[in-house]
Amino acid sequence: MIMKVSIVALMAFLVSRAQAFLSVGGNGNTHVTITGSAVMAKIYEVCEAVAENEGREFKPTGSSAEELLHACLGTATGEVSGAKFRTALNQIYMQNSYVDRDLMGSAPHHFNNEAFGEGRNLITRGTAAIKANVHTNNLQSARETLGRVCHTLQDFYSHSNWVELGNKSPYAILIRPDLTIENIADVTMPTCSDCASGKCPNPLLPAILNGRYLTSGYMGLFSSDKPQGKCSHGGDTDLSSSQNPRGGINKDERLPYNAHLHNTAANLASEATLDLLEDIRGAIGNKDYLRLMGIARSAVLVFVIDTTGSMSQDIAEAKRVTYNIIDSKKGTQDEPSEYILVPFNDPDFGPLIRTTDPDVMKSEISKLSATGGGDIPEMCLSAIQLALTGAPSSSQIYVFTDAPAKDTFLEKTITALIRSTKSTVSFLMTSAMRKKRELPRSQFQIYYDMALASGGQAIEVSKSHLSQATDIIVDTSTSALVTILQCSRNPGRVESFPFLLDESMSNTTIYITGTDLIFTLYSPTGVSQANTVASGPLGIIQKVGNLQRIQLTGTDMGLWNIDMKSTGSYTIKVIGQSAITFIYDFVEEFKGPHPGYAVIDGRPPAGLPAKLLLMLTGEKGPEVLEVQEVALVDVSRLRESNGTIEKMGNGDFLVTVKEVPEGEFVVLLKGRDTTSSSLFQRQSTTQMSQSKVNIKVQTDSSMQPGQEFKLNFTVTTNGTGGAYTIRARNDKSIPMNYPSTLTLVSGGSAQGTVSLTPPANTVSGTDVTLTMEAEGPGGSDSNYAVLRLSVLSKVTDFTPPKCELVGVQGNCSSSSCSSSNWELSVNITDGNGTGIERITIQQGSGNLTQNEVLDDNVTVVMGLYEASCCSPSVTLSAVDKVGNVGRCTYTMETSAGSPRVSMSLPLWACLLISAMILLCDAFSLW
Repeated sequence: MIMKVSIVALMAFLVSRAQAFLSVGGNGNTHVTITGSAVMAKIYEVCEAVAENEGREFKPTGSSAEELLHACLGTATGEVSGAKFRTALNQIYMQNSYVDRDLMGSAPHHFNNEAFGEGRNLITRGTAAIKANVHTNNLQSARETLGRVCHTLQDFYSHSNWVELGNKSPYAILIRPDLTIENIADVTMPTCSDCASGKCPNPLLPAILNGRYLTSGYMGLFSSDKPQGKCSHGGDTDLSSSQNPRGGINKDERLPYNAHLHNTAANLASEATLDLLEDIRGAIGNKDYLRLMGIARSAVLVFVIDTTGSMSQDIAEAKRVTYNIIDSKKGTQDEPSEYILVPFNDPDFGPLIRTTDPDVMKSEISKLSATGGGDIPEMCLSAIQLALTGAPSSSQIYVFTDAPAKDTFLEKTITALIRSTKSTVSFLMTSAMRKKRELPRSQFQIYYDMALASGGQAIEVSKSHLSQATDIIVDTSTSALVTILQCSRNPGRVESFPFLLDESMSNTTIYITGTDLIFTLYSPTGVSQANTVASGPLGIIQKVGNLQRIQLTGTDMGLWNIDMKSTGSYTIKVIGQSAITFIYDFVEEFKGPHPGYAVIDGRPPAGLPAKLLLMLTGEKGPEVLEVQEVALVDVSRLRESNGTIEKMGNGDFLVTVKEVPEGEFVVLLKGRDTTSSSLFQRQSTTQMSQSKVNIKVQTDSSMQPGQEFKLNFTVTTNGTGGAYTIRARNDKSIPMNYPSTLTLVSGGSAQGTVSLTPPANTVSGTDVTLTMEAEGPGGSDSNYAVLRLSVLSKVTDFTPPKCELVGVQGNCSSSSCSSSNWELSVNITDGNGTGIERITIQQGSGNLTQNEVLDDNVTVVMGLYEASCCSPSVTLSAVDKVGNVGRCTYTMETSAGSPRVSMSLPLWACLLISAMILLCDAFSLW
């Protein structure tokens, strides 16, 4: 109990400083603060539990999120990049803005208008979807749902009168679907007194307070109407707050008249978020919880392989390079965290095979064989679509093929997915079939275009030399991969390309693709090496097909140059390994009750300044890094538009570019590492462009197997009026209906509906990626929206498993804990529920043995836990088949006496102190 009080005090201290619940502006910040404090505290706790279970130390070397990541992974081998960790967390945090922008008028999402039942249903259904998504490895969908659920859960404490009723603990019923919300004020019951100034600290009527009735404020965004006598939300955007009773009861901002109420609401929201995260952690286990939070080695190996009859040599090479990567990188920081394989043929493609086990990947790729194949073109783009929707964001995808694509109608869908996921697609095209069939390059141009759009390579090589080209896979399937320079010329010209190497860089490699290439490489000290010198003072040049790969052996830091003499088309890319990098999103500002910035799902609007929300990450965190320049650079590098930089704090920057380059562009960043005074340069790989068309699709619910699911979408344009072509595709081939065209006038909008009906046998937790496209008359302009939808079976079992203590044995009073052991026996049942799925050790370093017995037609799991007295505490987590969690926590006293038993999960104050320090240093509050 003393420990629990300490935690509340710590959370109160942190969150009262945060002044939470707003998105931007005002005397407060955002839900990111509350969510971030809980997320980091829980990550710290789980990392330490995993380290204890594995018998290793967990000691972050500093307070940054990157140092927490390094310590949690438990290895000092190789570079560790925090980019994917930060990206994963941003997928959670960005959903806060989504709820405020796209769902501002939804009472349940904000617990406005006394919509308690509906709001609680959003939380419990969302939590069930998160657990099901993790079970089926759909982590991005789980993160996005978690962000929305956290927002709704936290709004309860600011928008209801829970705090005014004197409650000091979170309302556990909000995350317990097996319990009922009680004592809600009836719609006819007056709840507030009139507050003419709008600044009354507590306008609730005595009858509400004395009767402990639950109520929340009514929000009038478009009308001042509200039920008679009801409280309003309050604030300038709430029209109902001008109607008697005036004022409002929201605690979104800490103001002089409500500071205590605001602080308490923020503290309870933080505690409630911790409780929610603990429930999810218990359901999915420690390892999957860390994967959900982005704690994983950054490299993901994704192969898309043509298996038609002519591909036997290519498949053999794909097997060789895969085995080599698995065997050579096992146990190092560069070991891939996940393996994905998508085969394709004609007319078949898939299935997507995903595993975290390298031996499983070896087994699956060994099963591939070259057979069949009808027409020369094949289903390559369909396979790439599966890879892009199944792989994590920013993945490296490698495509092996010797034939053009048959499904070219997917070209714009693939481009949209590349931009949405920021993944890189490289093609290894063998030429035997092309020569035999005399296929023109134009049929393969789509591969070159996709490689360029994603920042990948399109390598054309003979089958006999393919093994030399696959070195690029070894180069790029590594952790902490960064791009220093990337550009394209068509046609080429005599030109010099400078690039900056900093002290953090290692394993720098240059790729130049094209024909008849002539170039010279210069180091910062003036040493040069021509392309005709295979092994020279600066590096080793390997030529294969249309690719020249230069692996630098020189270590000079500073400004390098590539002087190109070729006039044919070519591409240049410089990569290496470094912990210093950046992540970014194009964002738009929105107004409303809680204004802020939200990620643009699609191409940013033409005719307006482009805004980017950008975050730096480095080995010691973003605090030691400075941004000096951010620019949008067109692909030809003929135009560079610098942005104005606004520091948001803790590594976050808002960049505004007033004059955006026409056509395709990338993001270029230059900065300085203050720890070494070294200048650095980084560049994004994914090409982007602006559009006069916008398509927006809104959803915040799951589909059910066998039931029609409808989504409303809106298309707007500032360009040409006329008939706009609508396309909708999903990666699970679910039947859909939608209008093929919408008619728009310039400056106008039109609405439509797309419906999907998942088959009745769809597995609960299935992730469906829906890509919506709107194309203007003549195809001159288009835009897209990419949504991740979940299919979730209806849950009727809400009862968690029960844990009963049978006995405890052992004596831990010895002065040397390592010389004594203890054990406990438990019985775990699930009553009339769906049955026990698994029982795991959530915290503790002992061993658990289990045995099932049938007692009066009820299955009982008898568990025996044995541990050293050096590990006196244990938490067992019992999960049923739909994700309900029951926990047993036991602590063996280290002095003489009976064992102490606790039936609630302890949260260690020391963990939270460290996690709070991490949060304050590592997270921004936008």
